[in-house]
Amino acid sequence: AAAATAAAPPPPPLFDKILVANRGEIACRVMETARRLAVRTVAVYSEADSDARHVQLADEAYLIGPPPAAESYLLGERILDVAATTGAQAVHPGYGFLSENAAFAARCAERRVTFIGPPASAIDAMGSKSAAKTIMTDAGVPVVPGYHGDAQDPALFADAAKRIGYPVLLKAVLGGGGKGMRIAHSEAELAQAMESSRSEATKSFGDSALLIEKYIERPRHIEIQVFADTHGNCVYLNERDCTVQRRYQKVVEEAPAPHLSAELRAKMGEAACDAARAVGYVGAGTVEFIFDTDTDAFYFMEMNTRLQVEHPVTELVTGQDLVEWQLRVASGAPLPLAQHEVPLRGHAVEARVYAEDPRRNFLPQAGRIAHLRAPRTHGTLESAAGVRVDTGVREDDEVSIYYDPMISKLIVWDVDRTAALRRMVRALEDYEVAGVPTNIDFVRRVVTHDAFIGGKIDTNFIAQYSDELLGDNDNDTATLRHAAALAAVSLVQNERASAAEAAVSAGDPVMSPWIDGDTLDGGGRMNHEREQTVPLTWRRPPSGADGGGGGDDVELGVVLREVRPQHFEVTVDGVSVYLRLSQFDEERIEAEVFDVDGADRGSGGDEAAVRGHRVAASVVGVQRSGDDGDAALDVTVFMKSD
Repeated sequence: AAAATAAAPPPPPLFDKILVANRGEIACRVMETARRLAVRTVAVYSEADSDARHVQLADEAYLIGPPPAAESYLLGERILDVAATTGAQAVHPGYGFLSENAAFAARCAERRVTFIGPPASAIDAMGSKSAAKTIMTDAGVPVVPGYHGDAQDPALFADAAKRIGYPVLLKAVLGGGGKGMRIAHSEAELAQAMESSRSEATKSFGDSALLIEKYIERPRHIEIQVFADTHGNCVYLNERDCTVQRRYQKVVEEAPAPHLSAELRAKMGEAACDAARAVGYVGAGTVEFIFDTDTDAFYFMEMNTRLQVEHPVTELVTGQDLVEWQLRVASGAPLPLAQHEVPLRGHAVEARVYAEDPRRNFLPQAGRIAHLRAPRTHGTLESAAGVRVDTGVREDDEVSIYYDPMISKLIVWDVDRTAALRRMVRALEDYEVAGVPTNIDFVRRVVTHDAFIGGKIDTNFIAQYSDELLGDNDNDTATLRHAAALAAVSLVQNERASAAEAAVSAGDPVMSPWIDGDTLDGGGRMNHEREQTVPLTWRRPPSGADGGGGGDDVELGVVLREVRPQHFEVTVDGVSVYLRLSQFDEERIEAEVFDVDGADRGSGGDEAAVRGHRVAASVVGVQRSGDDGDAALDVTVFMKSD
């Protein structure tokens, strides 16, 4: 009789309940996968997040402290106390906060709670850039030439700089997020760069230790997603290109990397797996490489021992749920796929949507999200073309001064890069946020820039094309003028609608001067020869991460005249615009707004005198504010360039 083939043992059961030690979109992302897998979730939250989306999504939620992270989300023992109270068997750290804290991972083990991430030893090994590079060198992983030793004598750094050649890059050994990084182009600049780098490293990380490397002048930032299990398996799930960065922080990510050959992908992937094996890695990790665009050489930069913000692009090109992989690996299961089974299909792009002011060095902004309309989402991890929005905020939520100002991650997938970029542009055009400044227009300029479309950029892309990507102050003035024009028209239209309703209630609609004939659809108009002054005040938004810094309110002189039904000429502080209503109902007013060349068109409203530049504008909220004796109508206007 033929020998029977032994059946593979069934995978170990998943956890019944996990605690998510994070907030915002990543907490929501983890909870959504857990819910799909019938795993119960526990949320922790600060006083600032009592009504946050992740609190609402969880099966249970527990207050752990005041808003500052140091008094809430960074209190590992308090979080583990909640895990013990609720019976949570594992803790998912998300990213940030405690996700790369080796001491917290060790405490989880001591308290018999599974840390959904790598062992503390791996986090510790990769926590020091200098030590990590030594480990990588021993493992045969290419590293940037430089000095990574413990001794910090300036003479050693000067000798290393001469040996590897200028320019050189100084980094904080315990650094991250670009803090403590300085470039020196000559020996004359080195001493000052070291002093500045040490000072920032000490303030940011409590440690002044530095390393020095050859500065790659035209680098790309390419990273490899790796996954390892407790059975000795390790795979790479292709690469991500994260070259577009501001202040050393990523803005747009995509997979696969443009113009990367299959041969190079395999070499980088194997090097990344070698890096993971060298530290006994388990779970999801990302090995980041500097890629020299002049030579196609790549060098180990660092390993992030957690799930990355940009993991969704990998999910979309592989059809795999990486959070599910994390949960299964942490429960003891082997990896779902072998290396030869990992797919690479189509192209995915992610844009991080932040409450920030790109033209003020991307200064974070705080405040209430008065209006939020995300693009319509469609598609799943397993399906074809789609748009995905990962978010932890809703309309009326506050962007807090205490945490990262990310509003969402916008991710698209399509059959190739050209189609994916087209889909991203459409999604950005459909994204509406009012109440806080955002980087949406900036990101749209990035993904439509010829250099980005050509895929021939390096990490200097934003600095190199800043004038084109950031716009100019004249656009701000025009935007305010257009918004004021629509706000004025919306107030007049609301006044007409209220007058019409009052007339109907009084039983005398025919006599109402606001009714056009016998219709009640808001189509009435004032006398064409009549001008109406509308008092408006621009409430200047906060200008900083602390929600303050805004200037005084600005009084605007607004005069409008209806030149024919639904067509208005509006003068704002002496400058005229032409406005054509396209929608007017209880929920929304939409219009096209044109700049006017200053010619007097008369009551006929000759549109030949209107410039070609057009702006789509929508009134997305009209609310009464203030006391009854001093009430005002707050009008929220969303502007979108054509």
